[in-house]
Amino acid sequence: MKKFLTLLCMIACIFGLTACGSEETLTEYEQRKVEVAQQLAESIVTELLSDFMDDTLATYYDGYTMEEIEYLVGNDTGLMVDGYGFSKAIDSFHSAKASMGLITGTTGTSAYISGKQIIVEVEVTGEKKNAVAEVILSNDQFLKLESAALNPVSTMGELMGKAALNTLIGMGTVFCVLILISLIISCFGIIPKIQESAARKKAAAKGSQEVSGIDNAVTQIEELEAVEEQTDDLELVAVIAAAIAAAEGAVSTDGFVVRSIRRR
Repeated sequence: MKKFLTLLCMIACIFGLTACGSEETLTEYEQRKVEVAQQLAESIVTELLSDFMDDTLATYYDGYTMEEIEYLVGNDTGLMVDGYGFSKAIDSFHSAKASMGLITGTTGTSAYISGKQIIVEVEVTGEKKNAVAEVILSNDQFLKLESAALNPVSTMGELMGKAALNTLIGMGTVFCVLILISLIISCFGIIPKIQESAARKKAAAKGSQEVSGIDNAVTQIEELEAVEEQTDDLELVAVIAAAIAAAEGAVSTDGFVVRSIRRR
């Protein structure tokens, strides 16, 4: 029983430490900045950027330098902006029009401080679907607009479709790899046969070369023997002819011819 109570106390302590999050308590000054940033993001930044969702106004600042954009926006709205971040924000809002349509209103904001930035998320409603406008302001007294983006919120059907597509692609990739591995493994039985066939062909070619070499050697030997036999016959004919000439008392062998020699 004591062990059980000790275990419960440990679990309660763990959950208690977990509940004590690392969320920092904002000072009064920081809280005021966050509230101002929320109002600024919802009433000025989101409304201003929503105008650029129109195809004609989307190219309004094309051709201007970053410094000129900062001056023009500040002069028209009193809002300090980063020129590059503002131009990218226009592109983000304009590209979101294709999936959500035009912005019809806002439903609330939330904000938090992240280092030298105040990040405000504005929930907006659209003609086709809702979205979240993420507005990033500098964490100082100027609250300069550094960047902004409009992110359409996917419906449950879209999320399920993406999940099904990812599952299908993953399973298809796994099956393709398994099929490839099985094909490679099946080739292990064919490779030795191919090697054996190549070895037999090589041995047969080597044997035919050896037979051809033997035949050539035999032919050369026979030709040499024929030449030697012919040479021996000529010498024998000359000896017989000289002997006959001596027996007949002739001076030369011109008067008779040895036509054939028969060995016994």
